[in-house]
Amino acid sequence: MITRIRMLPWVQYKSRIAQNPTVIIPTGAVEVYGPHLPMGTDLYVADALAEAVARKTGALIAPTVELGESMGLTSFDETFTLSPAVLQGYLDELFAKLVRDGFKNFLFLTGHAGNVPIISYLVTKYLHQYDIKCAQVDVWRFLQTHSGDVLDNRGYMAHGHASECGTSMMLYLHPELVDKSAITKTDPGPAGAGFTDFITYRRLKNRTAIALSGDAESATAEKGEKLFEIAVARILTFMEENF
Repeated sequence: MITRIRMLPWVQYKSRIAQNPTVIIPTGAVEVYGPHLPMGTDLYVADALAEAVARKTGALIAPTVELGESMGLTSFDETFTLSPAVLQGYLDELFAKLVRDGFKNFLFLTGHAGNVPIISYLVTKYLHQYDIKCAQVDVWRFLQTHSGDVLDNRGYMAHGHASECGTSMMLYLHPELVDKSAITKTDPGPAGAGFTDFITYRRLKNRTAIALSGDAESATAEKGEKLFEIAVARILTFMEENF
């Protein structure tokens, strides 16, 4: 079954919406992701989850959003980023189009944390305007919640930037894009260590010179497969119960 809007003739597109008014919107980023993972890791993972869920539910996948709000990573020159205003404008136009076309259920699979508040704002706005249902999966926080005992590490050593969780997912989904010779680990300490009553800010490059925070050496494709299957199962259960 075709899962992506861009692959359908317009007549079939209209027919599919009438059959199942659910759409999945994957978003990601293009940013430094350790010395071993592709810069598009956020979208690769969100996109793979979207495909798996769409195949099982009959939902369609909207045009993917490759760039995200990655200002926090721009201490590394290699990072691409959109300003919040530009990203919000783009997503607003996309969201509005999908509503006009007749979709009623919206699942955002958000592969990059910087996109989450922008999407949350737009969802809140649209819920006040239209009779629709919306949910968002903040992919990496979602995987942290559901990782159970799959990973060897805990905390940021498992779920830090490009560490065990992310590397395991990419070893499973796209091993050909992982530079296995560059897999390593760093222990820069939690971002907020030592602070309790202030929100503090540090450039990632001051914490890790290689854009890796945690332990990627413990990653395996088998762990990634388990995490992927857990995530898909949980998303399917949610959609069945709520859409």
